[in-house]
Amino acid sequence: MSKTNAGHFFEDYRLGQVFDHATPRTLTDGDRALYTGLYPTRFALYCADSFARACGLPRSPVEDLAVFHAVFGKTVPDISLNAVANLGYAEGRFLSPVYPGETLSARSEVIGLKQNSSGKTGIVWVRTSGHADDGRTVLEYCRWVMVRKRDPLAPAPETRVPTLAEAVPAPGLVVPERLSFGAYSDVLAGAPHRWGDYDVGELIDHVDGVTVEDAEHMIATRLWQNTARVHFDTGARDDGRRLVYGGHVISLARALSFNGLANAQIVAAINAGAHANPCFAGETVHAWSEVLDKAETRRADVGALRLRLVATRGPAAPGDLRGEDGRYRDHVLLDLDLWALVPT
Repeated sequence: MSKTNAGHFFEDYRLGQVFDHATPRTLTDGDRALYTGLYPTRFALYCADSFARACGLPRSPVEDLAVFHAVFGKTVPDISLNAVANLGYAEGRFLSPVYPGETLSARSEVIGLKQNSSGKTGIVWVRTSGHADDGRTVLEYCRWVMVRKRDPLAPAPETRVPTLAEAVPAPGLVVPERLSFGAYSDVLAGAPHRWGDYDVGELIDHVDGVTVEDAEHMIATRLWQNTARVHFDTGARDDGRRLVYGGHVISLARALSFNGLANAQIVAAINAGAHANPCFAGETVHAWSEVLDKAETRRADVGALRLRLVATRGPAAPGDLRGEDGRYRDHVLLDLDLWALVPT
């Protein structure tokens, strides 16, 4: 009997199927340092204990997207080991800060299935939650992924396409219990622009770019224990190229957004997201944002900005997203809709 596991293929999934994912992950200060080394992140709340304490937190937490990557990585062996591509996200909420020394685990439920017309692949929708070792849920999100079939002639699972919310409603955003921006320092944060300084419809060019290297994106993907073959194995794709993990592009774009959104300290929700085109080593990632909405929170000193964060292959004019046919332009790598918490 074989003791190895080739992973799940599309015909292996069933609606309602639940996975308690293997290998809990303790996040450490080493993970935080490596995250900073891989991405040009400079958001003060995640860089300095003194800044975090001035904002009411006990110390600097682990960056929100690092928590997302750690939880996401747990799901890969069960959900996307045989993926062609990760397609999108919805209904993502960050529910509690995570601090170094805490251990995260993940659980996913299959909420949707649809075989593609070719009969060779299908789309799997899952709802994933990340849990700390004290039992609290720190993150939840939905994603959908295109997965290969083991046997193209195998019967397709029951079809169901889930209905997902267009956006997390502002009242559903979680402001960390102890967070306070009453003594917030614009000088230490790096920019004077607060919640009231942004207008709906405003476009922000984040100016800078970062060239992706094979070694870096593979180190990042290993850091999150993402085992999808397309990121490491040149034989996993017909073109022999290693696909950059979409989360790597997300973190690059988020880090680049500091230039223009330095006070958007906390990612509170991921409303939607699409990896519009593949990214490969040697390409330079740029980013721009659009302010989609603004909302008050239950805290007078904390506002929320709904942002469209777009990553592009090379510099692109803010707003240049789709062609006349409605499809993403070839240079668009990522279209991410998120809520961020900002001092008022």
